[in-house]
Amino acid sequence: MSIFPTAILLATDGSREAELAATTAVDLANSTNSELHVVHVGEFLPTMLAQTEVEPAQLEREAREQLDEQVRRIEEAGGTVKEAHLRLGRADEEIVDVAQDMGVGFIVLGSRGHGRMRRALIGSVSDSVVRHAHCPVTIVRE
Repeated sequence: MSIFPTAILLATDGSREAELAATTAVDLANSTNSELHVVHVGEFLPTMLAQTEVEPAQLEREAREQLDEQVRRIEEAGGTVKEAHLRLGRADEEIVDVAQDMGVGFIVLGSRGHGRMRRALIGSVSDSVVRHAHCPVTIVRE
């Protein structure tokens, strides 16, 4: 039995921190011969924090474009994406659900560090994933 995961889930939101997390996930997957899966969540924000209302179809289209772009970048950097997953909803819940449904052995995501006010109002995605995931989680910071 190996101590290395057979499947790694990279959660990405297109941010600079997510790019760093992608590099980490690709390196880990390549060095441990693990499958790399990528998830992007189109997240609905509470109205008082959102700049404008976004229609669900538009949100899904934009989320799909970000996911496809991230997969393209990973493959250009020498990584192999086994499967890309698009979800709509709360990012923390969806990331944990995908990881659990797939039985991945490791989750990698970036920490955007939005600050105390946003964290107090809607919480930190990375904090929530760490608390609720069934497997080890690596948070990549700049």
